[in-house]
Amino acid sequence: MLTEGTKAPAFTLPNQDGQQVSLSDFSGRKVVVYFYPKDDTPGCTKEACSFRDSHQAILDRGAVVLGISADDPAAHARFRSKYQLPFDLLSDPDKEVIQAFGAWGQKRRDGKTYEGILRSTFVIDQDGTVIKAFPDVSPAEHAAEVLQAL
Repeated sequence: MLTEGTKAPAFTLPNQDGQQVSLSDFSGRKVVVYFYPKDDTPGCTKEACSFRDSHQAILDRGAVVLGISADDPAAHARFRSKYQLPFDLLSDPDKEVIQAFGAWGQKRRDGKTYEGILRSTFVIDQDGTVIKAFPDVSPAEHAAEVLQAL
């Protein structure tokens, strides 16, 4: 997983509308990149709504939010619309960006181990450097942690 002080990998992914979004589009701004397992699941919904409810405060601190999962743009569009999410959700079906950030690894549920997206967040500064990494996120309270880091 990326650590604080490292350069964030460049990426370009389609958003919920199929438009290409690049990290470099936000050069000169802070970017909150959060990785989540799946659209419209309980934990992911709590986390997304937490970012939604804190969105203006995040913007006021000069940052933008980008959510990334392996879901396709159509699923992102439904999820974004259903919960009125004001930020882009990016699709990484090949998990290249997810892996580049180190947000892919072993998980455990119901006594079983499997590979999956690790719920994690990275705050990236205006120069593209990770200034805060959250490797193990609690969905409901996470936006408040991000606001503190900003």
